[in-house]
Amino acid sequence: MKRMKKWLSVLAAAAVAGTMLAGCGGGTDKKAAGGEEEKVLTVYTARSESLNNLVIPNFEKDTGIKVNVIVAGTGPLLKRVASEKGNPQGDILWASDQMTLESQKDLFMEYVSPEDANMMEAFRNKTGYFSPAFADPTVMIVNKNLAGDMKIDSFEDLLNPALKGKIAFGDPAASNSALQSLIAMLYAKGTNGDPMSDTAWAYVDQFIANLDGKILNSSGGVHKGVADGEYTVGLTWEDPAATYVKNGAPVRVVFPKEGAIFPGESVQIIKDCKHPENAKKFVDYMLSQKIQEAAGKELTVRPLRKDVPLASYMTPMKDIALFSNYDEGWVAQHKNEIVAMWNKHLENFKQ
Repeated sequence: MKRMKKWLSVLAAAAVAGTMLAGCGGGTDKKAAGGEEEKVLTVYTARSESLNNLVIPNFEKDTGIKVNVIVAGTGPLLKRVASEKGNPQGDILWASDQMTLESQKDLFMEYVSPEDANMMEAFRNKTGYFSPAFADPTVMIVNKNLAGDMKIDSFEDLLNPALKGKIAFGDPAASNSALQSLIAMLYAKGTNGDPMSDTAWAYVDQFIANLDGKILNSSGGVHKGVADGEYTVGLTWEDPAATYVKNGAPVRVVFPKEGAIFPGESVQIIKDCKHPENAKKFVDYMLSQKIQEAAGKELTVRPLRKDVPLASYMTPMKDIALFSNYDEGWVAQHKNEIVAMWNKHLENFKQ
């Protein structure tokens, strides 16, 4: 693993240097003999180091295509893709989900992989642009030592006065994971499943009151704060929470009994990229049986291919309640409205 981490760090540095040169006039499309694409691909990734390490070296080995890797957060990478519109230096954006990317889908090329038919029905590429590969569902992470016998199995349990000031939560206006958790609350507490109903936002008011003014600036600080014993419970995503469980930390992962949402973390091809055929192969590879099974057995992200087995430290799908009416497209269209409502309710509480 140390060797692999070193490999990725060196590769990422080389990719950055290569991109800088491309900006100085070296970014022309190169073709191999016979008019085929040169066997190279540039991937902008916001995914975890463990997932990058699982996919990219294997893709290179199996296809012979050299991958230049640019690692950064979703926000900076999306800005980069937008700034390079018309002359993209990357081929793949491996980051985020439809909710975040829908409003800028003009930056991406339409492509539906032949492997798409093997994905779970709810996570197929219905837009033509975004191919969900893995999911980071919304969860609670609970410190078992601090919680003791306290019941923390639902959103309703978060209103327990004993948890006042002991809940770790990020800012939905700045954190995508906090926004996803907020949306899960709204679906859970809305009248007839309506996330924008008065009852949904009435619950949010009660939740804000129990936060006791503690809203974290870092999404990473949520799960770390719980694992370190600073907070009893936090609202986060499954990957880091399951990692703590895997490593033996005194925490448990809770899927709220009202339901969870599974945003499909997707991979997309950048429009007018220089290596579209190689990019298609990368998307196909991400959805392949080999990679989906390897992720399910070895990592803490959740594969979305049908019937892929999971490691013992992951919560089985049969034990997870989902919102039957969750609509990622609707959420993408109303994201700004939801954030504005959160800010309004938070400001009302401060007054």
